[in-house]
Amino acid sequence: MKKRVGVIFGGRSGEHEVSLRSARSVLQALDPQKYDVIQIGITLEGEWVTGENVLEALERHQTEHLKRACLLPEPGHPHLYVREIQGDHIALKPYTDLDVVFPVLHGTFGEDGTLQGLLELAGVAYVGAGVTASALGMDKALFKQIMQAHHLPVVEYLVFTRAEIENDRTHVIEAAEALAPYPLFTKPVNLGSSVGITKCHNRAELVEGLEEAARYDRRILIERGIDRAREIEVSVLGNEQPIASVPGEVVPDEEFYSYASKYLNSGTQLLIPAPLPETLSQEVRRLAVAAYRAVDCAGMARVDFLLDPQTQRVYISEINTLPGFTEISMYPKLWEASGLPYSQLLDRLITLALERKAERDRTQYVYRREG
Repeated sequence: MKKRVGVIFGGRSGEHEVSLRSARSVLQALDPQKYDVIQIGITLEGEWVTGENVLEALERHQTEHLKRACLLPEPGHPHLYVREIQGDHIALKPYTDLDVVFPVLHGTFGEDGTLQGLLELAGVAYVGAGVTASALGMDKALFKQIMQAHHLPVVEYLVFTRAEIENDRTHVIEAAEALAPYPLFTKPVNLGSSVGITKCHNRAELVEGLEEAARYDRRILIERGIDRAREIEVSVLGNEQPIASVPGEVVPDEEFYSYASKYLNSGTQLLIPAPLPETLSQEVRRLAVAAYRAVDCAGMARVDFLLDPQTQRVYISEINTLPGFTEISMYPKLWEASGLPYSQLLDRLITLALERKAERDRTQYVYRREG
């Protein structure tokens, strides 16, 4: 029997448009002979919608004709419900069962563990990492702390709150300048796709970068910049026995791999496989799996590295637990180069989601005393 796969996309996030692009690729590649696909969109306001041609409706920002949808925390009954107005009240009506959910969401309220928590409460299998790994992957500061606890290499950094920056900017600037010479990077702790990231070459740019990052999060990361750093990425796949793809290298058409460089400009190059010595290639693959295991990831993730061209030292930059799936995204491209085509990759991710759900169902959550 065909599996009913709910593909969720959009979201209340700065990465909403990126999610729609990823979703289009996934929807086109899912085999209709294997899956009944239910499109579930989340608007910029956070409203869930379903029905016909949901993706096109979200792209046009015209969702009035779609059904309003929701999931309920009722394990054992993974239904997608729709809301219907009946007289002076709203009723919930079962719309379809779901065998597995495929979140194609990036950023806040999709990749940060919040959606994963809802799916856990609903008792439905879902693609990708669980609550903890998702939250740690989204939080750049906590992720770095976990890496350090596992003796995995990260670039030197500081973390400040928005309130600290607003109330004692001088202290923040002095601490940042004591961390390392310029350039420095400022980043929102919880966001992806390079939104809100600034490369700061002097104090004036540092102030602007702090203000820009503070627009998107209450916690801001300041990180030492690496001169002419090479950006290396590795895709990881699996649950208990994760494997790493061949590494790839991003050669951005700007100073660093910004949002525009990722999605708007055409000059960025993806080198697959990355031109690395074999020993270094094996090392980044080893580190990718080590980082994946350290946060207890599952399903998939893309692990990003910075390679210092002067010292040849490799630093783990971040882990993306719901990486991009657009036509230009590195995650599927790396697996294709490793011998796993796009459609088969989706099949494998769905299988991993079902396996993880079966393993989770073995856990006893209620303590019952004998006798």
